[in-house]
Amino acid sequence: MPTPHNNAVNGDFAKVVLMPGDPLRAKWIAETFLKDAKLVNSVRGINGYTGFTKSGKRISVMASGMGMPSIGIYSHELFKHYGVEAIIRIGTAGSYNTKVKLGDIVLAEAASTESSWPNQFSLNGATLSSCADFDLMYGAYEAAKERGITAHAGNVLSADLFYNFDKEVWKRWAKLGILAVEMEAYSLYVNAALAGKRALCLLTISDSFVDEGQLTPEQRQTGLTEMIEVAITAAERFC
Repeated sequence: MPTPHNNAVNGDFAKVVLMPGDPLRAKWIAETFLKDAKLVNSVRGINGYTGFTKSGKRISVMASGMGMPSIGIYSHELFKHYGVEAIIRIGTAGSYNTKVKLGDIVLAEAASTESSWPNQFSLNGATLSSCADFDLMYGAYEAAKERGITAHAGNVLSADLFYNFDKEVWKRWAKLGILAVEMEAYSLYVNAALAGKRALCLLTISDSFVDEGQLTPEQRQTGLTEMIEVAITAAERFC
């Protein structure tokens, strides 16, 4: 049934959903990588589509918006109200590590955060660690390796701030082994854990705090295409 943020009906979404942040990117993915893609949600311009891969597997793609509050809403509703079993976030990130280069893919094995998101669970001062589904991550890693794509698995930072007043804070996270920074994985992983479902965050490195570089528009397009193909291969195992 429809929710406050989704006008799809039962059965409109496939069991696996790819989730970029940008609604226009969701549209591009549906038109480029799926056959017979159907628009199933358009509330607030957060477009969701369901179609078939080249192998005939039914999957969906839907935007999440930016930040943990936004993906927290959409992933909760997909898991709880629409029978979605797995969500694969496909986004971009900034590298904190000299070995993680522009255009590389990061598989967010775990996500740390400075957000207040975990405070809602009242864990008596304890900290909840959030992590990816191993089977999804392994499938994505194998798909990347088969394509000769450089992929790194490790811990990422899910940040609330894109423009941080503290310009040096990234160095402290880097010393703790954080590979890259993004803004959504932590809440997605927590929602998957609460629902007993699967989740994975795949990230293309679009800029770097270490080298202070960034992808050109052409490189960004190519890098995202590779990541999307890896995500689709991983998704097909669970359709």
